[in-house]
Amino acid sequence: MPQPGPTARHVFVYGTLRRGGSNDISRFSPPPERVGDGEIAGTLFDLGAYPGAVLGGQTRIKGEIYRIAPALEVQLDALEEVKPDGSGEYIRREVVVVVAGRSIGCLVYEIHPARIEGNPVIESGDWMSRA
Repeated sequence: MPQPGPTARHVFVYGTLRRGGSNDISRFSPPPERVGDGEIAGTLFDLGAYPGAVLGGQTRIKGEIYRIAPALEVQLDALEEVKPDGSGEYIRREVVVVVAGRSIGCLVYEIHPARIEGNPVIESGDWMSRA
């Protein structure tokens, strides 16, 4: 598998993009490289077919970190309905995730705050093991 070039970035995925999810990131092309598992500060909301994360706070969200090529980043932005003016379903943010003692800057898709009202919190912070 060819390695991503120097413009490759990392993404933290916490919902349907996780391994085994309905939008499993490994199905995309160019293929991402799995870096490991991690957690970020935030609250995870159950929006039905997918989750939405609100960053910050004392609770944790579990997810996976992948190295992605710029072409894959464009596809993820489209999937998450990111809009340049911040009015899309998700807003692309930057977070630092510690993986195996190493800090990695990652993209993360935060749900637009207007979309969480009335939706339940996933207390475990883990979309893949929600009850």
